Amino acid sequence: MLARNAVAQLAGVEIERRLWKMVRRLGQIPGILAAVASKPGYVLHSISHMDIRETLEEGCRRLAVPCDFVLEPLVGRLAAHVGTAVQLHTSSGDAFDEDYYRRVEAMKYALAHDDGMASDDLEGADVILVGVSRATKTPTCMYLASRGIKAANVPLVPGAALPGGLMNARSPLIIGLVVDPARLATVRSARLHSLNQDGGSEYADVEALRKEVLEARRLFVMRAWPVIDVTHRSIEQAASMIIAKLKARAGDRS
Repeated sequence: MLARNAVAQLAGVEIERRLWKMVRRLGQIPGILAAVASKPGYVLHSISHMDIRETLEEGCRRLAVPCDFVLEPLVGRLAAHVGTAVQLHTSSGDAFDEDYYRRVEAMKYALAHDDGMASDDLEGADVILVGVSRATKTPTCMYLASRGIKAANVPLVPGAALPGGLMNARSPLIIGLVVDPARLATVRSARLHSLNQDGGSEYADVEALRKEVLEARRLFVMRAWPVIDVTHRSIEQAASMIIAKLKARAGDRS
């Protein structure tokens, strides 16, 4: 209701509303983040349990999606008005089962190994996604985490060496993600605009991106890493292809 009434104050805006009710378990967050990753939007929540709230907000931050706790100003003012302290619910007190544990651990792993973080040790990953900036690496990892798959991602930065943890990884499946340069330029330009930054750099220049994507393809071929073109694929479609490759790899090993 709050979101609907807030949007009603804006001129000429139509929204698609997605609602998750009764979010009371940490194990629900991977699926929510995966859905947000596939179709990003402004996230408003009223989750009071701090472990769930912090995980949701951290996931949204990684996805570069705005996320607000809508009760924040009201709770503080009410507490001041009646002269009492705010009582935080530190834990949801979830009961653990095997599937819950697997998905939550996968989500924590994806958050801890996003965008090249902790890239010195990637051996614990099930899959590592490698690609240029804005090639949907992070949202795809979030979606995979919702399926209990530990996914890390490493960005390809022009002129920068690949981390040793990636080059030395033996157990994880490493997959390269590529995207059409023209499409990539559009996405990066929108990203710069959202950050109020100048779009005159090579970051969103089509010719520079052609070279960047070509170099990425050459790397993937040289390393014999499977490649997925995400230009016309949704997050769910790309993730399904990755899951299929993981299953095929497991079958080959057995």
